[in-house]
Amino acid sequence: MPPAAEDDQSIRHVTAVTGNMDKSTVAEAAAATDAEHNMGLIKSLKLYKKACLWSIFLSTCIVMEGFDNAFLASMFAYPAFQRKFGDLQPNGKYELTAAWQTGLTNGVLAGQILGLFANGIIADRFGYRKTLIGALVGCIGFIFIIFFAESLIQLLIGEILIGIPWGVFQTLTTTYAAEVCPTHLRAYLTTYVNLCWVIGQFIASGVLRAMLERNDKWGYKIPFALQWVWPVPLIIGIWLAPESPWWLVRRGRLEDAKKSLIRLTDRNTETSFNPDETVSMMVHTNEMEKELVSGVSYFDLFKGNNLRRTEIVCTTWAIQTLCGSTFMGYSTYFYQQAGMATENSFNMSLGQYALGAVGTVFSWFLMQWFGRRTLYLSGQLFMFLVLLAIGCTALAGRTNIAAQWAIGTLLLIYTFTYDATVGPVCYSLVAELTSTRLRTKSVVLARNMYNIVGIATNVITPRMLNPTAWDWGAKSGFFWAGSCALCALWTYFRLPEPKGRTYGELDVLFENGVSARKFKTTSVDQFGGGHSSASISEKDVMGEVRVDRVS
Repeated sequence: MPPAAEDDQSIRHVTAVTGNMDKSTVAEAAAATDAEHNMGLIKSLKLYKKACLWSIFLSTCIVMEGFDNAFLASMFAYPAFQRKFGDLQPNGKYELTAAWQTGLTNGVLAGQILGLFANGIIADRFGYRKTLIGALVGCIGFIFIIFFAESLIQLLIGEILIGIPWGVFQTLTTTYAAEVCPTHLRAYLTTYVNLCWVIGQFIASGVLRAMLERNDKWGYKIPFALQWVWPVPLIIGIWLAPESPWWLVRRGRLEDAKKSLIRLTDRNTETSFNPDETVSMMVHTNEMEKELVSGVSYFDLFKGNNLRRTEIVCTTWAIQTLCGSTFMGYSTYFYQQAGMATENSFNMSLGQYALGAVGTVFSWFLMQWFGRRTLYLSGQLFMFLVLLAIGCTALAGRTNIAAQWAIGTLLLIYTFTYDATVGPVCYSLVAELTSTRLRTKSVVLARNMYNIVGIATNVITPRMLNPTAWDWGAKSGFFWAGSCALCALWTYFRLPEPKGRTYGELDVLFENGVSARKFKTTSVDQFGGGHSSASISEKDVMGEVRVDRVS
């Protein structure tokens, strides 16, 4: 991998062989790239309206997962669930042991890790639609195990198994969104996935709040049964959806890719659109990447310039947890410490999810103004200050009611900031910064890094807060502030800005080792012939693409 250029006056020439690339294909690819750049947001939305609707529909799988996930976390506090699966305590109440709570939560993550790795192989072979449908069919079966579970062992088995299809949903929805839409819409549709998580959690919290009055077994069985509502409508819709044209190009099915593009676009617009040129752009990008790294296995993620891209996407997704996000789920805990009733604590959690939804929508406007990198970095810096303030407030002591209210409120501010910056922007960055040929496997590996880090934080966060363990309480804010500061430092030096770049242009920037801080300002002429006043140009010469760079 070429080193990142630091000298603004240096001139380098790099040649990337692309085989017998037809000149007409290169010309069409260049025309499609120019058209995509010049389209703008409104024209892109009008032309790709159908693609947006299909992407939004497929992302409903994440609403289902957020809905299901929120149930499990909240069931631990349900009296009926506690009596069924918990142990009798000296105070006469039933509670699940901390070990079983951790085991059930991490059991789901273990299943997701298995599902993610399998997804990276299956989706590349069978396509996104068939893989998603298979995962939804699996969900229908695995919900039976959870619904009829009579012991914690049975419940654990059900949670591990249902985690497998959940792992599929976590990546394919984001990947599909990144591949069916043009440059100007990618950020909105990939970050919409975060909104789907919040919507699912909000619906689940509403259902759980409604079930609070039930003391029988149906208080927890009805929410489990409601999980069956989602899969069948999703299976029908996904079967009718067009396949990703990028996946079809990678499989050599160019005519099917063209048909898919026609289904994803609207003919009744003022914007001219040539599907043949867009397919040529995909073919050109695919051929470029094949010459750089020909394979599409997990091992190829660590070869050549893909190693840098793998480091970036894995760390970017890990930052979602390392910036202290596991801490923000405990705002209701601190409100209860301040004397708030349990019912009102559930109401506060509904308010927290509503804040998250507003924050995600707000992020769409912020990204348009500031870009992904700036938003990701500034969000971490602000969260660092909030976490530091939480740690300082905790010094007032647990008996200080005003301090407990302040901590809970600061965590709500943290939640809004997270869901306006790091939370949604992560999905856009991970989907955009991978190579197109390895996108599914890259996103899988990145999400698994997130899950592995999540397992660790799920273990240490309760210990930080629990009076019978480390008993740090809200002073844990100091720990997460330090972690968040390290994340911000990495982001400044290593995270590039993909805003406004086609996938082919990003390939050229990575192949030439352009510094992360220069991605935004480096001009790219992907095809030569004066398409821009380039400091990087990629020229078709006798079956080669020659890349000239003036850093």
